Amino acid sequence: MFQHGSRVTEVPTSISVPVEAAATLPVVFGTAPIHLAATTEYVNEPFIAYSWEEAVSALGYSDDWENYTLCEMMDAAFRQFNVAPVVFVNVLDPEVHKTSGNETIEVFKGKAVAVTDGILNESVKVKLNESASTPLQKDVDYIASFNGEGKFVVALITNTNVESLYIEFNKLTPEIINEDDVIGGYNIETGKRKGLELLNAIFPNFRLVPAQVLAPKFSTKPSIAAVMKAKASAINSYFRAFAWDDIDTTEVTHYQKANEWKNMNNYVGTNEAPGWPMVALDDKIYHVSTQAACLVMKVANANGGAPYESPSNKNLSMNKLVLKDGTKVDLGPDQANLLNSQGIVTALNMMNGWVLWGNCTGAYPGNTDVKDMFIPVRITHNWIANSIVLTTWSKVDKPTNRSLINNVMDTMNNWFNGLHNRNVVLGGRVEFRPEDNPKTSLLAGKLRLRYFTAEPVPAQDIENLLEFDPGYYDSLF
Repeated sequence: MFQHGSRVTEVPTSISVPVEAAATLPVVFGTAPIHLAATTEYVNEPFIAYSWEEAVSALGYSDDWENYTLCEMMDAAFRQFNVAPVVFVNVLDPEVHKTSGNETIEVFKGKAVAVTDGILNESVKVKLNESASTPLQKDVDYIASFNGEGKFVVALITNTNVESLYIEFNKLTPEIINEDDVIGGYNIETGKRKGLELLNAIFPNFRLVPAQVLAPKFSTKPSIAAVMKAKASAINSYFRAFAWDDIDTTEVTHYQKANEWKNMNNYVGTNEAPGWPMVALDDKIYHVSTQAACLVMKVANANGGAPYESPSNKNLSMNKLVLKDGTKVDLGPDQANLLNSQGIVTALNMMNGWVLWGNCTGAYPGNTDVKDMFIPVRITHNWIANSIVLTTWSKVDKPTNRSLINNVMDTMNNWFNGLHNRNVVLGGRVEFRPEDNPKTSLLAGKLRLRYFTAEPVPAQDIENLLEFDPGYYDSLF
């Protein structure tokens, strides 16, 4: 085509903008008081919450953390640590985990409060007495609601002078939730995922990469913990996360038994950290995993979103160590360090108040590879790996030429330089080596780039040598 004059043609930028993965996003599996929620939509359906109000509206809230385990994370994240977002996966299904019941409730000043917990509002039939054939009409004869304790309340519009009411209902049975409900699976016929299988649904739904996986209470079950760390190691086949789990304090009531339980039940993964015992703030008892995950988020947020600093020796929201039944546990630094030397995270009250105590993953001491041994290094290594995948994904199926290789190398090397300047890593680089890329691989459309990096390890042992120097006596003269 004939051209005459001066023109500008845009070409792609030689360096791309790197895409950083979510460094600390927690995905929490458990049970929610769905009967108290504004909707029952979120059953085996991930929900991402950025605030307390969002979480309570979608999932409900109850102080009964034994039966409604997701509420523990709601309280820790939004009330105690003020961190967000959090992805919740409720496995308590009101269509499956329910039973029928009935109750006679006393009326006082036109209101009646049921004693039974977990009543499903839409299932309730209110009658004037047990023998009545026709139930009262909702929103005509009465208004149904729940009080602050999660109890079902009937406020009469008509028949306000009656002394009692008879109600029939279905109620949730969170106590029957078992390993199969939490582990879940994939239904080929319906295409639906349940339980931990939904970890693969987080990125497609929210475009955020899971970074931490936990299941308070349920992670004390070895079968669930095993699936947690397996799923976390290969999310959507490309991403990786860190699993926080707990040692069962009903079985391990003394710190000297924790290591035996950990090894016997195989809590020894490179991408997991078991905690013992439990932590409490007055009468609220939390699993170590819950507060540890929130603390990782808080520390990373203080460092611009990068998770390179250890959560150990940072303050927890607690005032005592306890077993599940509330029995107080006393741990000194010697006992806490013994647990740490066995790859178990705990809490300690020393110079700075109550802090998380422990830098090592469950793989330690069996595995002393630095990237697998230290929690902050493992989490940062995951973050870097996930960010590499996200950044280079747009280059897939581009023509194999020097421009493509230079673009990837320049982009990632500049990113590593930025991480180094922020003290996130001690250094990092990308290389494209001939020996890694034989012609047979190149002809098959396969490129291999080699990444090198070194995250800072936590300074967990500072030795200060103190010596008496008699030379200072010369000052007397």
